[in-house]
Amino acid sequence: VSFCGAIEMSGFLDLRCSVIKGGMKMLPAIGPSPLNVNPIFEIGPLEPRYSEWLVFEGISVDEKGVQHYLDATIAYKMAVLKCIKYLSQFGYSEEQVYLLLSCCPCEGRISGIVDVPNAVCTLAIPLAIFDRDVRPPSDLEHFAKGIKVVEKDVCISEEGGAIPYDPRLAK
Repeated sequence: VSFCGAIEMSGFLDLRCSVIKGGMKMLPAIGPSPLNVNPIFEIGPLEPRYSEWLVFEGISVDEKGVQHYLDATIAYKMAVLKCIKYLSQFGYSEEQVYLLLSCCPCEGRISGIVDVPNAVCTLAIPLAIFDRDVRPPSDLEHFAKGIKVVEKDVCISEEGGAIPYDPRLAK
């Protein structure tokens, strides 16, 4: 989740790779040139494997309540910001959570891009990396106190159907 750079450290790496003769011809070229090819790779069997995750969801509505039409970048940013705000309730500063997300084995995904006007992205954090239980409590009343309506009437109804509010779709 590091948006600029990474955590740096000294170290050594023993890297082995194989060059496959004619390998570029096996990959599909997408674009105007046969050189528009990106590599594919298999992820190695890294341990530990996590089985319990806390998942945060973001949609393409920014912090000010502005809808961005199918913008997965905004959706992912919102998932990350929701995660940072949520985990900061457990004694971490927002900066500490940001650093944690930069180095923990989190999984970010585009989870939906077909629900016009919203793109949906998720960020999954393994629960086993924490020294305390960070799952939501069974009594969620104290979370509901922080919920507020940012903008009302963002959908316009015409003939029983909802049309997303997007200035580019204005008549």
